[in-house]
Amino acid sequence: MIFEMGAKLEGDSFDTKKEDKKKNSKQTIESKNKHQLVFTFEKRKGKPVTLVGRFYLLDKDKKEILKLLKKKLACGGSIKEEWIELQGDVKIKVKEILQKEGWKFK
Repeated sequence: MIFEMGAKLEGDSFDTKKEDKKKNSKQTIESKNKHQLVFTFEKRKGKPVTLVGRFYLLDKDKKEILKLLKKKLACGGSIKEEWIELQGDVKIKVKEILQKEGWKFK
């Protein structure tokens, strides 16, 4: 045969996102008093979203904080990288709850 149809990409990887995630998976972990948390407010599809972050913690610890906030505020939320996203404009309540837990803000 002179040539073969199709590409042989066995050793090549064009999916750079996986490699980037592997590089970013090594997080720096800091204690509560070294964090300087910041609030960001956005409107997504006409609905308010409060972002709190940057949390430099293990994923398990971030999930515990998210669970606490969702329970106390009765709202939905998720974790995106180092940020916690909460549904609604809940900045004041979040700040009160996290300050009681020992977190610091800018």
